[in-house]
Amino acid sequence: QVQLVESGGGLVQAGGSLRLSCAYSGRADSRYTMGWFRQAPGKEREFVAAMGRSDTITNYADSVKGRFTISRDNAKNTMYLQMNSLKPEDTAVYYCAARPGGMTITAISYAYWGQGTQVTVSS
Repeated sequence: QVQLVESGGGLVQAGGSLRLSCAYSGRADSRYTMGWFRQAPGKEREFVAAMGRSDTITNYADSVKGRFTISRDNAKNTMYLQMNSLKPEDTAVYYCAARPGGMTITAISYAYWGQGTQVTVSS
């Protein structure tokens, strides 16, 4: 069993930055692919970024490429999403997720989810 807890969300002006954290416990470690997804009101959950079992493998949605950076510190059992140059369209609930397998960007492939943290970007 894997437990995930997000933190770091909040309200920020457009152009600002936030860093989300995802503390994980249980069996999640470098053997797991971990990712970030987001869901805006009335929209489907969408892929944001993921880091494979080898921390050198990352994948980003085109909409956040160059602005967001995913990282993981296995010693602290924490994954991060550094979000820079935020835009109002980045407003959503952000979820971290984990799966005991290789890289994928499809939400249904992730077995474990956090409760989500709200990010609101004002214009």
